[in-house]
Amino acid sequence: MTEITFSSSFKRAFKKRIEGRKPLEDKFWRRLEIFRDNPLDARLRTHKLSGELREHWSFTIEYDVRVVFQFASKNRAVFQDIGTHDEVY
Repeated sequence: MTEITFSSSFKRAFKKRIEGRKPLEDKFWRRLEIFRDNPLDARLRTHKLSGELREHWSFTIEYDVRVVFQFASKNRAVFQDIGTHDEVY
């Protein structure tokens, strides 16, 4: 089980881009449970980023909505950003 924490930048992005969009918000919480059980589950399409974000990873909520995060340790992840491809990269 992976422990998840939300950075202040993630909380701001979530409130601005996701909160209040009920179907998307529901999908986020379902994906969060999958992530908590297995961050590398194939349904999430988790992948390591490159370039300036090379210390980060990303997984997919839906077609163009991603969560950017870092592994703080083997069983702990810190969510950094959420939004469309263009918003988070």
